[in-house]
Amino acid sequence: MDPVTIAAIALVGVVVLVLVYLSVRVVNEYDRLVVFRFGRSNLSLVKGPGLVFLIPLVDRPVRVDLREQFIEVPSQTTITRDNAPINIDFLIYWRITDPLSSVI
Repeated sequence: MDPVTIAAIALVGVVVLVLVYLSVRVVNEYDRLVVFRFGRSNLSLVKGPGLVFLIPLVDRPVRVDLREQFIEVPSQTTITRDNAPINIDFLIYWRITDPLSSVI
């Protein structure tokens, strides 16, 4: 084989490897991928967990974490009606149940 043919085969091989690398995603069991295809999404494009195959340059995945999360609000001191100071400290917990609605 001549060098031009070998270079062409190598170039095609590299392009195929890059496309496979861009098209395969591993989604954890607590994550979901909402896939936007040409900027639109529907319920059938919520993928995961496991291996997910995407169309490169067409699909745009958005990863959504389904685990329970929290925000700790800094404690605040306030005064009640009877002029007694109290400290208020609380957490906000949330969990996403519908990944499609959370990103749209």
